[in-house]
Formats: sequence, C-alpha cells, structure tokens
Amino acid sequence: MPVVRQDVEPLTFVFADDGLVPNNPMPFLVYKGAVDVANGHPETTIEGVFGANGWGAMWRNGVYDFAHYHATVHEVLGVARGHAKVRFGGDQGEVLEISAGDVAILPAGTGHQCLASSRDFRVVGAYPPGPPMDLQRPTPEKHAKALQTIPQVKLPKTDPVLGADGPLVRLWK
Repeated sequence: MPVVRQDVEPLTFVFADDGLVPNNPMPFLVYKGAVDVANGHPETTIEGVFGANGWGAMWRNGVYDFAHYHATVHEVLGVARGHAKVRFGGDQGEVLEISAGDVAILPAGTGHQCLASSRDFRVVGAYPPGPPMDLQRPTPEKHAKALQTIPQVKLPKTDPVLGADGPLVRLWK
C-alpha cells in the first residue's frame, strides 16, 4: 500500500520580499494530507519518502518559534505528528494550520515561524543535495547578503514527495 497520495496537488503561495525576509519568487508549496502517517513510525515513513526522492540531511524536531529563513538551501518539512499554526513568508505572509501528513516545501529565503502547536507536534526536515542548512534571523544586513545568495541556490532535481515528475519540478523553473 503506497504511503504517498499520488493525486495530491500542492497549494502554492508566492510571498513578496518584505525588506527583512527575502522570500523567493518561486512558489512555496504545501501538500495537504500527502503522506499516510497513520502507523507506529510516522517519522521513519516521512524519512523514507524524502530519502527515496533524493532529499537528505534529515532531522526531527519542531519549527522554531522565532522568524527565520535559509538563504543557501531549499527545505522540506513533513509533519509526522500533531498540528501547528506556522507563519510562512514573514510578517506579511500567511498563517497556515499544518497537521500530520502535510508537507511544506520552502524555496530558499522563505520565512517561517511556529506560532502555536500541539504538544505532540513533530516535523521531519530535509534538504536537496548541496550546501548545508544555514539559519538566518531577519535583519537588514542578513537580508542584503541573502539577496546575493538565494539566486545562486540550485534547483532540486526532484520533488521530495512525488519525485522527478512531481509538481515542484515544473513549478520551480
């Protein structure tokens, strides 16, 4: 039985640069209910999906409660357990409720911050091949530097959920 819904289409959001959080002209993607995590090992299930699609350097945790972004790498967040309200795109972005089975894919520069979560909220994060993850808090100086690095971040060859033919590959051009 497949663990990924093959018919899932992502919600897409494009966030403008707000002067502190650079965001990215490529869309931020959210797959609602993409991964079946109704089992005793949801973290392992999500890690298997991401790994099979070439995304690695995985970790397990939550989402930081302060605004931040990554200027050198794209990121995927798979919700293994619980639910949370997360602001994506900085102060001018969108607050979304994400829950177990959802996957969010953040192009480099996309702001994110956990505003509230259930006690059992657990995320698996991963990155496409490339430089290591950097963590940037919004400041004018970091913003100026990020505007130089973000356009240099290579496009991933695969969608972390649906592989080489997944929506990310056609939407991030």
